[in-house]
Amino acid sequence: MSIRFTTKACRGMVAMTVAAGLALGVAGCGSGGDDGKKPETSSSATENRGSDPSAQEGTDELLAELKGEDGLILSITSAQRDSGGFVTVSGEIKNDGAEAVRVPIQTRGDETEITRHGESLGGATLVDSSNKKRYYVLRDTDGRPLTTTDMPRIKPGASIPVFMQFPSPPTDTAEVTFQLPTFASAAITISG
Repeated sequence: MSIRFTTKACRGMVAMTVAAGLALGVAGCGSGGDDGKKPETSSSATENRGSDPSAQEGTDELLAELKGEDGLILSITSAQRDSGGFVTVSGEIKNDGAEAVRVPIQTRGDETEITRHGESLGGATLVDSSNKKRYYVLRDTDGRPLTTTDMPRIKPGASIPVFMQFPSPPTDTAEVTFQLPTFASAAITISG
């Protein structure tokens, strides 16, 4: 049995498990019995909230904004340390220019293992100056970078969500420098 077949089979089983879990969750959300009463609401709670964002709107603060070529701007909204020993950097790339553009091919870096898998953000690095270390984007067992891949052409004013995963610096390291080819560098703070 090939690794590729095994990987596809595992993905299918995970997708089926997630779908079954979602179906059970939706079934459990039923009202059970409608007694005709409407839920009570507190108008003072709604009025006092002001302009606080709801949970669906997200509460990510801007950690850094990096300018790139052709009007592209990378906004980093999260750098989260996970218990699995890695850091996930998330945000979006916005086209602030007047014409539709693609993310430059240089962002994938120049490592042979990454370049053979096409367009990605595989050239991103985190630099830990205090420990004098550079962390490169993680890869899966086939050498694919654990980042956003196959990014579409971005229309003027539009943006696309992006992420990159790195090995985690030591837990006492909170501030690192984020670098991505063709974009400016910026200091970001890792949370978690």
